[in-house]
Amino acid sequence: MLFVAGLAAALLLMTGVWAASVARRDASLVDRYWGLGFVLVTLVWWGLSGWPPQGLWIVIPVLLWGVRLSAFITWRNWGHGEDGRYTDMRAGRSDTAFAARSMVTIFWLQGALVAVIGLPMLAVIQADGLWWPLAVAGLLAWAVGLWFEAVADAQMARFRRDPGNRGQVMDRGLWRYSRHPNYFGEIVVWVGFGLLALAAGGWWAVPSAVVMILLILRVSGVTLLERRLHESRPGYADYVRRTNTLIPGPPRP
Repeated sequence: MLFVAGLAAALLLMTGVWAASVARRDASLVDRYWGLGFVLVTLVWWGLSGWPPQGLWIVIPVLLWGVRLSAFITWRNWGHGEDGRYTDMRAGRSDTAFAARSMVTIFWLQGALVAVIGLPMLAVIQADGLWWPLAVAGLLAWAVGLWFEAVADAQMARFRRDPGNRGQVMDRGLWRYSRHPNYFGEIVVWVGFGLLALAAGGWWAVPSAVVMILLILRVSGVTLLERRLHESRPGYADYVRRTNTLIPGPPRP
């Protein structure tokens, strides 16, 4: 079964990353392999399906999106040690206890999520054909989302490199029109993947894209970051009053 093969590949990848994280005492290594996990399962499914040409409609977008995301996170986190989210989870536990817990609750969980959320990729790869108008719309949405995500990440990276901006609120570029333009871009990317699945007749895969969007909005993305920024940035409340949360729009007076 193709899905099981992709799931096994994702779990194997995350087990290797877990072993490296135990050696380095850095569970945030998992973040660097999130995008590459989707690349891996997509290539596994495509290869086991006999490399069908229509698979390129999803393989190329996933490659570009996943490699960029993993490369950016690796570059951004290089030399900064473990992310505070994982440090908080580690607190009060021995290294052995945290290692055992993290293998299941962090690494294998994310591996399983990669396979489940990646079902739109499987739908396109397995399709007998695509409805081209919807497939083109999906690719356009993916391209717009990737642009937003990449530009927003680059703008924030430049902002953070300036020591004079330490402790300040980023409200320039795309961040002037949305408090989370990178997450907006990520959501639009997954709207594109969902449309590609529909174009392939894979209506059963669309809920996977919806799950990804809900994770961004309610679990690991917008909600979590908003809470942390309210606590750590003195001027963030004023930024909230004048700037849309997600969908870009003109700043309010």
